[in-house]
Amino acid sequence: MALRRVAVLISGSGTNLQALIDATRSGRVPARIVRVVSDRPTAGGLARAARTGIPTAVIRPHDFESRGAFEEALDRLLREAEAEIVCLAGFMRVLGRAMVEGWAGRMLNIHPSLLPAFPGLEVHERVLEAGMPVTGCTVHFVTAEVDAGPVLVQGVVPVLPDDTPERLRARVLEVEHRAYPRALDLLVRGRAVVEGERVVVRDERPGERLLLHPLLARWTGP
Repeated sequence: MALRRVAVLISGSGTNLQALIDATRSGRVPARIVRVVSDRPTAGGLARAARTGIPTAVIRPHDFESRGAFEEALDRLLREAEAEIVCLAGFMRVLGRAMVEGWAGRMLNIHPSLLPAFPGLEVHERVLEAGMPVTGCTVHFVTAEVDAGPVLVQGVVPVLPDDTPERLRARVLEVEHRAYPRALDLLVRGRAVVEGERVVVRDERPGERLLLHPLLARWTGP
């Protein structure tokens, strides 16, 4: 099948970006990352992209007179790259309704909790404060409501008695690096479609939408 063209939006070090780069370059996911865009010129993910020859761009919100103008310029960057799918990978900006709806069904985000539990920030601290036995990550379609779009893939991580936010964050991040490529794979192969408020996976395999802790399960491709 033809490789789908993907753009990735980042704000930080880009570890999830690296997971997507590795999965696409290895052929596990039939896609090609055609542009990486950051709202921060110091984002470490820009160097990750540059090392693999992926075109990058920096677009800073404070260079524009309004959020609308910023998002119009961002949208233009994505469309100039002929992106078909957009992956938010630690992009720390809330996108407006017009931007989100323009990419409906083609924009993914990853969040470090089992949504709808613990949306927003300081997730791991809140998980520990609540005494949760498990946590994880969620890859979902982006909608105008923050951290509330239809869920595509979730990964489960046990909360251990001696966990700190930092330890828990590190273990959740390991699962994120498996969950995001898996979700992108389902989308680019045309197997995941949104029906109402939920995602339907065509030719669904037992347990496919639940990604277990990497000590218990491995995903190596379709």
